[in-house]
Amino acid sequence: MMQSTIQAPRLTLVPMNDDHLEHEIALDARPEVMRFLGNGVARERAEVEKHHNGRLKSARDGLGYWTGFVGTQFVGWWLLAPAGNDERGQAEIGYRLSPDFWRQGFASEGAKALLAYGFDELSLTQIFAETMTINEGSRAVLSRLGMSHLRTRDVGQISSIPESEQGNVDYVITKKEWEKLRSAP
Repeated sequence: MMQSTIQAPRLTLVPMNDDHLEHEIALDARPEVMRFLGNGVARERAEVEKHHNGRLKSARDGLGYWTGFVGTQFVGWWLLAPAGNDERGQAEIGYRLSPDFWRQGFASEGAKALLAYGFDELSLTQIFAETMTINEGSRAVLSRLGMSHLRTRDVGQISSIPESEQGNVDYVITKKEWEKLRSAP
């Protein structure tokens, strides 16, 4: 099954392809975007190209990465990615947005559209996410989506990112929980 283009209220999520590489390079070159990712610093072109190629290769069974646009304006990218060789119907959700679009509901809007796609179209049973404990913005998005905090892990991890010793947090939502949220008044 191929990935579908997904229309959200304000966003169009297009399956990521090589036409989107320059957008990814510009996004990852911004230090504020990368402060909670990798080693916490902006990425050089060669590193972004490597990650881009890996993202494209990981697409399977309707899962993968999407690039989001408002009209022709690049907003960022989202993922609903396969969970390794997992056969239980799980996938990981995530997003990376240009700061020009932060705090406007775009992360939630794109992720919500991918939750619906994952549960309704792909019949996933569970979708999970992870972020750094200190990434309050991302944690707020995951909570708004109805995802539950599952656990904090890797406490004590040493990284170049300040306060990374607080570890990472995992969030999850099941198909049953999603259906209950959607049917609530």
